Amino acid sequence: MKIYISADMEGISGIVSPDQTNSQHKEYERARQLMTDEVNAAVAGALAGGATEVLVNDSHGNMGNLLIEHLHERAHLISGSPKPLSMMQGIDEGVDRAFFVGYHAQAGTQAAVLEHTYNSGCVWQVALNGRPLGETGLNAALAGHSGVPVALVTGDLAVCKEARELLGDNLEAVAVKRSYGRQAARNLPPVQAHRAIREAAERATSSAVHPFVVRPPVTVTVDFIKTTHADVAAFLPGSRRSNPRRVEFTAPDMPIAYQALLAMLRLAWSA
Repeated sequence: MKIYISADMEGISGIVSPDQTNSQHKEYERARQLMTDEVNAAVAGALAGGATEVLVNDSHGNMGNLLIEHLHERAHLISGSPKPLSMMQGIDEGVDRAFFVGYHAQAGTQAAVLEHTYNSGCVWQVALNGRPLGETGLNAALAGHSGVPVALVTGDLAVCKEARELLGDNLEAVAVKRSYGRQAARNLPPVQAHRAIREAAERATSSAVHPFVVRPPVTVTVDFIKTTHADVAAFLPGSRRSNPRRVEFTAPDMPIAYQALLAMLRLAWSA
């Protein structure tokens, strides 16, 4: 069994500030280690549950955060950016199940640590076929195109609730912290977080979960924070401007919709 792990940083226990997730700040190095440790817990659990191969994709920021020298010896690491499938690079390489480690809630969620959807500087909301989704849902939909179910999500209490509502009660979800505000939380001690993730990952290798599939054609809708973001995102050929801050793109399948989303976001951020 091949397990795929997409690892973000904002949902790691102990991380509550943007400074911790930014390589320009002194707290970042500690955050990298915390992130690597939680990924290792998920890897260990997957192996205990019968996985024969684990592929880890670094999915935060510049996607060069995980410390490969401290990564579990049985895990292979995908790192660096840009990647054609970004947070989900490698999901189409014969994967059986996906785990999302260190994830956060979608933009606009109340009582959620560092909530956003891909880019907090330009994105207000993203929807697929009219349904608003955060990174959990968007990435689960891309996994679903390849027939891969998401079996485990870890992060704060808000993203666990979001994931279970979307992916079902059989999903293993580990809340390693509970928000008191966007930049404040009650965190599990790392040893407790690691134990909970390891145990949930072991169960997740054999849980009764099903892929999250968005039926084509797939329309991805992005509501931007500023009209200037939409001005530039609309440069994408085939896109359409449906209101001053909204750009839409209809694709024949989820991978093309996902890459259209990535292209719009890079264009918007350039503005």
